[in-house]
Amino acid sequence: MASSPDLSSTDPTPAPEPAGGARGGRVRYRRAAVLAIPATLVAAGLAILTAQGALGVQFAISGMPFTVTATDLTGTGFEQFGGLDNMADGSPNAGDTGGQVLVVTSAIKNATLTKLCQSVDLGGTNLLIKAGQGAKKVTATDLTTDSTELSGDASFDGIEIGNDASTLNKANAKGPIGVFSQQADTVHIANLRQTNYATTAAVFKLPGLKLGFSDSGC
Repeated sequence: MASSPDLSSTDPTPAPEPAGGARGGRVRYRRAAVLAIPATLVAAGLAILTAQGALGVQFAISGMPFTVTATDLTGTGFEQFGGLDNMADGSPNAGDTGGQVLVVTSAIKNATLTKLCQSVDLGGTNLLIKAGQGAKKVTATDLTTDSTELSGDASFDGIEIGNDASTLNKANAKGPIGVFSQQADTVHIANLRQTNYATTAAVFKLPGLKLGFSDSGC
């Protein structure tokens, strides 16, 4: 679900493509994204080895990134692996990417979030969603997020690193065979911040939901 002393990632921004590069369905192989975990396990961080065909979601993404923050995320049943999200054919947001975005998919079987904020920049105005700001927290079942950036102070219990993504069994998600992944019994991330392209959940409960427009995002 990073760039703190405990959870860090290399710059996931794709290197600029030369002018006149081919577009369409061709996969553009970018610099491998690397997701490190707490300081004691940094050397064994998550590296995407073969991401082609690893889809975290089963719908065409808009191609507009959105920001998600929470002061605290606690989850049971955690999985993480690399993938590619695809935009609809002809999307104006495709640019020179070929309509694909390299992401890290994080899946949590049961998640609780405190002070959730989500915002998307609509061109100078932000659509802002907040929930769980009071005593009741946001809860989600079978939560998945497809991210290009993730930061926070993280800790894991019962972590396994180097699994084949097709064999994951802690949450309700699997990646393709041959893809490097990790999973854990529990995850806790304080001061969570993500740049996401997609989120799915079987159940998503948002107490105190507030939606509106703002000059600033999360």
